[in-house]
Amino acid sequence: MKLLFDNNISFRVSSQLNKTINGCKHVSDFNLDKNTDDSVIWNFAKNNGYTIITKDTDFEAISRLFGCPPKVIQLICGNIKTSELIQILATNTEAIKSFDNNEEDCLLYLQ
Repeated sequence: MKLLFDNNISFRVSSQLNKTINGCKHVSDFNLDKNTDDSVIWNFAKNNGYTIITKDTDFEAISRLFGCPPKVIQLICGNIKTSELIQILATNTEAIKSFDNNEEDCLLYLQ
């Protein structure tokens, strides 16, 4: 499983979560900064087999328009502490793995 965390999520989340879910990367690991257009991130994820994890509803809209790949995990949690976000993702590890293995689903919502 390869997870790509969007710029609206701290790079600390991907590095911390990578301890339990191997394959977590942040867009900044690939020199995709906060000014990078969503379409560039979308195409990078698509071409490199990543699932995008984001709080940004733009990726949800792109997914609804174009389908997958890439898959999108939409976090619906507002502004919370990094530790709380890590906990949400760690608690939902099995749901994330199941989503990743399901070829039909393109969007997963977590809160």
